[in-house]
Amino acid sequence: MKAAYFQDGKVHVGEMPEPTPGKGQALVRTHSCGLCASDVHFLHAGQNIIDLSRRLGGPYAALDFARPFVPGHEFVGEVIDYGPGSKRTVKAGRKVTSVPIMRQDGAHKVIGYSHECPGGFGELMLLDEEIMIEVPSDLNDDYAAMVEPMAVGFEHARRGNPTKDDVALVIGCGAIGLGVIARLKLMGIAPIVAADFHPGRRELAIKAGAHIAVDPREISPYAPLPDFGNRQVNLIYECVGQKGMLQRIIEAAPFDGRIVMGGYCMDEEPLFVFAAQNKRLNVQFAGGEEPQDMELALRSIAEGKIDVTPWLGARVGLSGVEKTLAEMSGPLAPVRTVVDPRML
Repeated sequence: MKAAYFQDGKVHVGEMPEPTPGKGQALVRTHSCGLCASDVHFLHAGQNIIDLSRRLGGPYAALDFARPFVPGHEFVGEVIDYGPGSKRTVKAGRKVTSVPIMRQDGAHKVIGYSHECPGGFGELMLLDEEIMIEVPSDLNDDYAAMVEPMAVGFEHARRGNPTKDDVALVIGCGAIGLGVIARLKLMGIAPIVAADFHPGRRELAIKAGAHIAVDPREISPYAPLPDFGNRQVNLIYECVGQKGMLQRIIEAAPFDGRIVMGGYCMDEEPLFVFAAQNKRLNVQFAGGEEPQDMELALRSIAEGKIDVTPWLGARVGLSGVEKTLAEMSGPLAPVRTVVDPRML
């Protein structure tokens, strides 16, 4: 099959072996896949994650950075067939998406970060039939590809256990931060403060449901809010994934504040623990989405409760993956570019 793949920290385009489904596995033809900032992080720092998994155990331990593997975990595709003995939970020809995890045969693999389970940057994928979700046939493929990143934001939002008494701050208004804001809005949390360097992302934050969006270089997001009775943020969502962010948040957070770490930093993070202890801070580490988050995100997008149209930029073929990943952090980059692996 044709695919864009990673090998030794570089992006390549070429032929990769077609995956063969086993029991409980669906063979899926990819229609659309979002390019995520975590793909960029892994391209440059993935060996750190592999080494850590090998030392402590984890699903990345079997990944060899020197061998080709096909990333892509924000996908929608069409069921083609199943492996022998499968339940065939979704009919062939129907569209599906999924949490990017494979759990069949006692394995625990991350789709897109496995040599056996290629991701959506390739024409064909294997999905776990127990957790894949059918997508409405009339839902635009690119919208459907946004379900996974939206669901990650949903998971992060609920990990903070927000209440009506909280003032939430979302730092970083990429796809995950926007997903957090959208979920907080659905939960009735107010006010929501957003912080991002880029004016375009701040505008998207307001559209997603934030009440205030600031450039943290100009206005402290931790300052009292005159329009909201001088209340201050106490529930802080980190959605950047940059080394040093946690320590900076700890230094700025209020006494008894709560911090949800959602950004994926793949470098070691220095931390002055006493600074957090001194304020009695609670730090919650968020992870990936769960099926409940995927289902709610899919319904929210399909029913028009959340509009992901402003997220989407160009649609590229496999030859556009390398350039798109290189430009993702630029101020004019869209929240998401999607790749169609059927296009070269």
